[in-house]
Amino acid sequence: MWTHKAWLGRFVPQSLPAKQRLRAYAGWCNAVEGNTTFYAIPARATVETWAQQTDPGFRFVVKVPKVVTHERRLVGVEKEMRAFLDAMEPLGERAVLWTQLPGSFGPSDVEALGRFLRRLPTDRRRAVEVRHPGFFTDTGSASRLEATLADANAEWLPFDTTAFFQSPPTSEAEQDAWAKKPRLPRRTRALTDHPIVRYLGRDSIEQTVEGWQAWTTVVADWLRAGRSPTVFVHTPDNDDAPALARRFHDDVRALVPDLDPLPEPEPVEPATLF
Repeated sequence: MWTHKAWLGRFVPQSLPAKQRLRAYAGWCNAVEGNTTFYAIPARATVETWAQQTDPGFRFVVKVPKVVTHERRLVGVEKEMRAFLDAMEPLGERAVLWTQLPGSFGPSDVEALGRFLRRLPTDRRRAVEVRHPGFFTDTGSASRLEATLADANAEWLPFDTTAFFQSPPTSEAEQDAWAKKPRLPRRTRALTDHPIVRYLGRDSIEQTVEGWQAWTTVVADWLRAGRSPTVFVHTPDNDDAPALARRFHDDVRALVPDLDPLPEPEPVEPATLF
């Protein structure tokens, strides 16, 4: 994500090689979604550079490969998971294993999820994102999922799209997200001391900020209770995501003044013709 083209010259220096851009991103935010791991397991040497470019407190929420979650549906994946865990090892405890499940993975599949989670290393934090409506509309299914997650000390990671779906799309990026993103109720219950939230706003900064107001209160309450949450702010094109994430942090810090500030980003040199 830190190589997003729209960020060059704004959040990341134009002259910085792609392999070094994580260092610049880490000046804006103190956590990142490892979405590329969903499509391919990176070389361990590549992950070592991620660790080297970031401070010890920087968090990586790395997505479990799709061959594990979507193709094999968590069954018969020992070889793939060994390769994935070996590649992520340089990140140590900073890596959260993010299992994003397809919308077809429903309440009847919870037992398979439990077996999968119990086989993960106990020293790695884990979070699960489900998209089947049954987990949100049926209290029995939600309770069984919560119990399964609690047994494995795993967090239920919500992807909040409620603000995004409040009005029809107005741009190509919004239309694309409208067709692909899940429409599910907002969930704000934390199961562990390290809750994670993914929030999707709109192209409009004003609508995005208005839509996250409920989360500022929830996150502030988590912090007061001694929890350590991680929040990712998205928009359909993600062009302003780092600045929006810092604005969200400022909004929460207004409610919890003793919250540590985010790092100060390095200056980005102006673009030149030569």
